[in-house]
Amino acid sequence: MINDNKNTIWFVGSLLVLAAISRVLPHPANVTPVAAMALFGGAYLSNKRWALLLPLACMLFSDFLLQIMYWAGLRAYTGFSDIMPFVYGSLLLTALLGSTLQKRLTPLPILASSMAASVIFFLITNFGVWLSWMPHTFDGFVQCYTQAIPFFRASALGDLVYTGAFFGIAQVVRSQFPKWNWA
Repeated sequence: MINDNKNTIWFVGSLLVLAAISRVLPHPANVTPVAAMALFGGAYLSNKRWALLLPLACMLFSDFLLQIMYWAGLRAYTGFSDIMPFVYGSLLLTALLGSTLQKRLTPLPILASSMAASVIFFLITNFGVWLSWMPHTFDGFVQCYTQAIPFFRASALGDLVYTGAFFGIAQVVRSQFPKWNWA
């Protein structure tokens, strides 16, 4: 179990802010730290309020940065869209999933949770896409999810890479600073 002391909160928060900022840097499409931020925050912050709100706050911060870049003509897409409630809802569920890892911070549960987070994000956000932009028919539903499969591959790859990076960095920091009262 991770204890929320000042050092832990600053460490996790700093890593999440850096990840959020990385969303505005050039990167392959859909390879972002979004789900990994929520999974990591849920796993490393035992206080549910911190675990849920900190990843969402970082996501909101990066969405504002992306929106400002859109207004400045630096990117073609806005930071906000009609499906944002679905995006943020999937992140809340992912943070809750991350909280189940607190007593099992080992590679297999982390890997399985990363893949589950990818599926959660895919299912929920594409349901939002279907509700917002696609014909409300069975064919429209199938078309929506079928067209999203290439995006799923990229986001799952990003989730795996960023999840590995976050949890790996945390292990190194935990070994270097055992007095932070991690467990």
